Amino acid sequence: MKVLNLYAGIGGNRKLWEDVEVTAVEIDPKIAAIYSDFFPDDKMVVGDAHQYLLDHFKEFDFIWSSPPCPTHSKLRTLMHGQKKNKQEYKFPDMKLYEEIIFLDNWFDGLYCVENVISYYEPLIKPQVLGRHYYWSNFIIRDKDVLSSRIKDNTGYKDLQNKLGFVLDKYDYPDKRKLLRNCVEPNLGALILDCARGNTVIPLTEFVEASIRE
Repeated sequence: MKVLNLYAGIGGNRKLWEDVEVTAVEIDPKIAAIYSDFFPDDKMVVGDAHQYLLDHFKEFDFIWSSPPCPTHSKLRTLMHGQKKNKQEYKFPDMKLYEEIIFLDNWFDGLYCVENVISYYEPLIKPQVLGRHYYWSNFIIRDKDVLSSRIKDNTGYKDLQNKLGFVLDKYDYPDKRKLLRNCVEPNLGALILDCARGNTVIPLTEFVEASIRE
């Protein structure tokens, strides 16, 4: 199975994938180097994931995309409400919805686009698992994996143990953030397994019962 892993980070979603040929795209060279240490057999592209998707989507069977989340996160509105944390106002980055619409209309394979639960009502209804939204053209059926999800206040050492990524040797300013940005490996494996076992379903045909927990 040829997989495109966009905005790859250090590869939390990819950690438990098996029998796949992965091309990963990450814009930060330091993060890309860490990913390549953990997954040396994957092809790593250091560059713009959004443009790479447009240029290469036809080459893959499954596409996972995790666009940057800060402009969508509920944390943005919380920080605006605290006088001590003056944060620059920003428009929500619509590349998230550009990719969802593009994949649903032009990609013949299976896809999953992941992002945090937003401070606004999502413009396209997602499936909701834990603290994240997932847009896909297949149903993610088994949600039992969520019982062990990581809490927001989990410390760096506990995150390393939970996720299975030891980052002590790497020179990176915020290693806890790298871990917090990971999709939990067991959830990444579950979603790929669901993709392999599902028939493609147009995004617009999801029934309401399948959208919310």
